[in-house]
Amino acid sequence: MLAQFQLDALLADTFLSTKEKTETISRALLEAQLEVDSLIAFAANSKDPVKATCIEAFEFATNQVPGIANVALLEFVSKELGAKAPRVKWESAKVIAHIAHLFPANLSDSVKGLLVNTEHSGTVVRWSAATALGEILKLNLAKHKDLKVALESICEREEKNSIKKIYQAAFKKSN
Repeated sequence: MLAQFQLDALLADTFLSTKEKTETISRALLEAQLEVDSLIAFAANSKDPVKATCIEAFEFATNQVPGIANVALLEFVSKELGAKAPRVKWESAKVIAHIAHLFPANLSDSVKGLLVNTEHSGTVVRWSAATALGEILKLNLAKHKDLKVALESICEREEKNSIKKIYQAAFKKSN
């Protein structure tokens, strides 16, 4: 198991790139050398750059194996959608995009935070929010029946075609 002091040392290592740190942490998650809840607790008490790297490791790992996620991870990244740092926002949205289908009954906070981020000035934040909202829309959940209407309105206002295409693809795959 990867202990907290090892995470501290890894993330403080100035010889490793952020990508190398992310890959190391995500590999530890995927190989069960690091528990999801332990990384959540570590990230929650970290400054934004370290928190973003931890969330990016979750993103990388859940992209490969969504099933490593638990409700605590969904709750954590949903809360972090409101963070000040754009990287924390967009990595959190990407995690939600990967795991939303696992927790259809627990998505209301995620949807609220993602909708707020559709108005963010940063393109990557809006793109990530669109991706996650598109995945949620594709679930065709009755409790999100108004989501399509909201996303259609957001899509009309969106200036970037790359983001509009994400919404349009989700509309086609939803009922």
